[in-house]
Amino acid sequence: MTTINLFKNEKDSLSIPAGRSIFFTGQTGDVMYVVIEGEVEIMVNNQLVETIREGGIFGEMALLDEEPRSADAIAKTDCKLATVNEKRFLYLVHNTPYFSIEIMRVMANRLRRENTVDRSTKAIRASSTVGAQATTRA
Repeated sequence: MTTINLFKNEKDSLSIPAGRSIFFTGQTGDVMYVVIEGEVEIMVNNQLVETIREGGIFGEMALLDEEPRSADAIAKTDCKLATVNEKRFLYLVHNTPYFSIEIMRVMANRLRRENTVDRSTKAIRASSTVGAQATTRA
């Protein structure tokens, strides 16, 4: 079972028009979101880091660690979203173990992708420093 199947028939979904902000960096958050329809862009420092599509989740970090939001979420298209508060999250984890695995996979993929970007950035900086040092010596 995929995450979207758990929320496909959501009665209390949110309709968000394209271009509307869903949340901002620094805001407190007590829910995560599941994209039932549409696309949501996740931005960090005005840089696109991910586009969440149907069946995807976002906002899970603030729900899990009770820290402020670490990114901006903006509807790229008209969206239909399901919200998951802590009570519902715990119910889903308890009654649908696959849901827990899906959340962990999403978080692991995001962390792995961030680590790859971070390593690439460090490698570029290191090669730039080496090139600058070689130029200075010449």
